[in-house]
Amino acid sequence: MAYFDAASAAPLHPVARQALQASLDEGWADPARLYREGRRARLLLDAAREAAAEAVGCRPDELVFTPSGTRAVHSGIEGVLAGRRRVGRHLIVSAVEHSSVLHSAEVFEADGGTVTRVPVSRAGAVTPEAYEAALRQDTALACLQSANHEVGTVQPVAEVAAVCRAAGVPLLVDAAQSLGWGPVEGDWSVLTASAHKWGGPAGVGLLVVRKGVRFAPQGPVDERESGRAAGFENIPAIVAAAASLRAVRAEAAEEAGRLRELTERIRARVPELVPDVEVVGDPVRRLPGVVTFSCLYVDGETLLHELDRADFSVSSGSSCTSSTLTPSHVLRAMGVLSEGNVRVSLPPGTPAEEVDRFLSVLPDAVAGVREKLGAPSPRTAAHEDALVVDALGKRCPIPVIELAKVFADVPVGGTVRVLADDEAARLDIPAWCEMREQEYVGEEPAERGSAYVVRRLS
Repeated sequence: MAYFDAASAAPLHPVARQALQASLDEGWADPARLYREGRRARLLLDAAREAAAEAVGCRPDELVFTPSGTRAVHSGIEGVLAGRRRVGRHLIVSAVEHSSVLHSAEVFEADGGTVTRVPVSRAGAVTPEAYEAALRQDTALACLQSANHEVGTVQPVAEVAAVCRAAGVPLLVDAAQSLGWGPVEGDWSVLTASAHKWGGPAGVGLLVVRKGVRFAPQGPVDERESGRAAGFENIPAIVAAAASLRAVRAEAAEEAGRLRELTERIRARVPELVPDVEVVGDPVRRLPGVVTFSCLYVDGETLLHELDRADFSVSSGSSCTSSTLTPSHVLRAMGVLSEGNVRVSLPPGTPAEEVDRFLSVLPDAVAGVREKLGAPSPRTAAHEDALVVDALGKRCPIPVIELAKVFADVPVGGTVRVLADDEAARLDIPAWCEMREQEYVGEEPAERGSAYVVRRLS
C-alpha cells in the first residue's frame, strides 16, 4: 500500500519510535516533583523543550507543549485576543486557514468580535498588501498559515509579519505543514505546530509566544507549561516529538529536493495522462511533497475509493467526500474546481517507483469513474436541449456533466442556463468556464435553487 497522505498525518519516524520506547521507562513520573523519578522526567522534558525551541528558532521559555496542534491554535488565538482586549476586538485571518483557526474566528465573532477574512489568489496565496489594508486601529491579532494544508501553497509570512510588526499587531503563524522542512522566517509573534505532521506521535502540539506579546491564558489555569497548557505532560510523546523534529530537519534539505522532483513529475504528467484536469496551487512557492489536482466530471469520494482499491492512500478537498457535501473552503476561496479533487502528499522516503505506479493507475481510475457517472467524452457532444439544463436535486459533479453534454450543441454566442440547488455548482460551473475558456455570465434566482448562465464563446 502506498501512503500518499502525509499532509494529514506523516508515518511515525523511526527516531520517534525509538525515543518513545526509551522514554516510557524514564519519563512516566511527575516532572513537578523533587524526588529522583520526578527529576528524571523533568530532565527529559527540559531537553525536549530545548530541542524543539532550537528547531523553531525561539527561546525555550517561549515554547510550551499542548495536547494537540488544534489546541495550540485555539489557546494561542484566545490568549492573544484576551491579552490585547484593550487594543480592540478585531481579528484578521486568511480565507484559506486551517479549520482550527477559522473555528476560533467564528467563536470570537459570535462573542461580539469582528473578523476580516483576507482573500487569496487563484494559486491560494495572500499578499502583504491585502493584510496591510485589513489592519485597523483596533486590530488585536492577525493569523496566517506558513503553508496551505490542501494545495501546498507557501505564504509570504516574512513580508506579512513585517507589515504587522510595523503596525504593532502580533502575527500568529500556523506552521503545522512546514515546520518539519525548516524554521518559519520573519518577525512573527506566535507560532503553533503539530507533531504528527512531521512524523512525531499524535497528541503533541507546540505553542510559542514571543517575549513581549501580551498573552492571557483562558480557561482554568494550573502551574504546568507556564500556565498555557493545563494538564499532566505526556513526556514520552513530547520526547518523541522533539527527537523526530530534529531528525527530519537533518534530512530535510536532501529529502525536499527529491520530493520536489517527484511532485513536479506528477504536476507535469497528470494533465498529459488525464483529460480535463486542473492542477491547483502555486507552481513554485509550495511545499516539497504536496501536489493537488481536480478532475472534471469526477465524484471525489468515488475516485478516492478507486485509488484505494489500487493500493494508494490519497485525500481530497472535494465537495463530494464522505465528511461533507459542501465545497472545501480552500478551493472555494481560490475559485478553482472542487469536483474530483485529489491531494497527493508524499511522506519522506517515498520511492520514485510508487509515484510512477500511481501515474500508471490514475488514468484508468478517472476514466472508470467518469464512465459510471455518464460523463461526456472530451470529443463527444450529446443532448438536444441547448438552452436549459435541469440538474435540481443532483449533487456534484452531475450539474457540470449535464452542462458539458449539451454545450457543443449551443451556437457560438448562445447561452445555457443550468438549474442546480447543490452549493458546489456555485463554485464548479464558473471554474468549468475558466477551464474551457467560455463566459460565465452569472447566477440568477430560480424557483428552486439557482440558475447559472454560461455563454459559448468558441
